[in-house]
Amino acid sequence: MSNTVAAYAALSAGEPLVPHTIELREVGPHDVRIDIKFAGICHSDIHTVRDEWGPANYPVVPGHEIAGIVTAVGSAVTKFAVGDRVGVGCLVDSCGECVNCRRGEEQYCVNGNVQTYNAVGRDGKITQGGYAQSVVVTERFVCRIPDGLALDVAAPLLCAGITTYAPLRRWGAGPGKRVAVVGLGGLGHMAVKLAHAMGADVTVLSQSLKKREDGLALGATAYYATEDPDTFTALAGSFDLILNTVSAPLDLDAYLGLLAVDGVLSTVGAPAEPMSVHAGSLLFQRRVLAGSIIGGLRETQEMLDFCAEHNLGAQIEVIGVERINEAYERVLASDVRYRFVIDTSGLSQGRSNG
Repeated sequence: MSNTVAAYAALSAGEPLVPHTIELREVGPHDVRIDIKFAGICHSDIHTVRDEWGPANYPVVPGHEIAGIVTAVGSAVTKFAVGDRVGVGCLVDSCGECVNCRRGEEQYCVNGNVQTYNAVGRDGKITQGGYAQSVVVTERFVCRIPDGLALDVAAPLLCAGITTYAPLRRWGAGPGKRVAVVGLGGLGHMAVKLAHAMGADVTVLSQSLKKREDGLALGATAYYATEDPDTFTALAGSFDLILNTVSAPLDLDAYLGLLAVDGVLSTVGAPAEPMSVHAGSLLFQRRVLAGSIIGGLRETQEMLDFCAEHNLGAQIEVIGVERINEAYERVLASDVRYRFVIDTSGLSQGRSNG
């Protein structure tokens, strides 16, 4: 089994992704080698390869929504066997020893976790992601994809799914809770599905009403346009939890005004610009302004099992590897409902220029 595999990579910030080759590490005692079948496209991929989130380590092979089949396991691996259906999300390593790692929250590793791509691994080499034929990952950072989930719809759950599941669980979305989801995109559509499956009453707050039919079909009971100022008057004090999934700056005071006493506004979107808030928006109704990133491995597996139990997957458009650059442009134009997923089988037929 060759360690040289085909991939798609960004060679610089201003150029399209191109065919490439990468070298995988040898499978160590605690490692799992995965034949990648599908890889979701996350907006984070675009930010990274275009050097918008700090210096990128080119060449960059993006992709942290990975679904595939185990093809080899190390001698000390106990959780997986060849042929298992598995997934890899945003993390591939952490210290495993700090207080956060010990409680299963590797995403908040005190000593710094290792991202799936564009990061420096413990071996000193740059990590490469899911736009590739294969990947080698430490067993601890691999999740089992239940049989009830198809691999293509499961791939985006490894980022978009857990990113929205974690704060919904953290803040108690469930029966009797009124939840609003800001934005109906790659993250927002999963938030609606998950909150509905948890038993919450779900409202979508979107800039316009153009996706209203989609939102209701996904499980929302109401859909409002935030471009209409009457929305904020009509819904004042209505929600127990608002999950903000957009990466554009918001008028936080206006959205906080939609919360009931003890309500929570949790954001998973990451706008580049700072956002301000008046203290009174928090003080007078004992409201909470919170944030969240992905989830630990234990919670990610819990999320996958929950999605299988409730027959939930991402709404996807599957593309071949030759359409990655086109897909990036369409993501930037909000022209996808609601997640692109790359079928990586075309890599084996493609030429590479690594």
